[in-house]
Amino acid sequence: MTTMARHWPPRFDLKAEATFPALRPVRLARQIRQDMWRLLRDVRGFSPVVQVVAEADETLRVTAGGRIDGVVPSQKNAAIAALLNDAAQRKRWIDWAGQRPQC
Repeated sequence: MTTMARHWPPRFDLKAEATFPALRPVRLARQIRQDMWRLLRDVRGFSPVVQVVAEADETLRVTAGGRIDGVVPSQKNAAIAALLNDAAQRKRWIDWAGQRPQC
């Protein structure tokens, strides 16, 4: 399991889930976290969290969301889900997280 969060322990006041093929989990989590931050940067007190768990069928289950200090805007769950399921974003993330390290 890979978890990227600024505050510990991670907390999901907002969250959405998606599955991905087997990729490099740290790279995938980093890119999703950056794009989620860009999407929700106007939400006061938001701290993004991305958790990547390897499943038995060699896929990755990604839980993306985060902590909010204050009122939790429920419509933002749908925004995170839309981000995780956006075809162009998924292609970019998969291309990046699937790359081999440069020697």
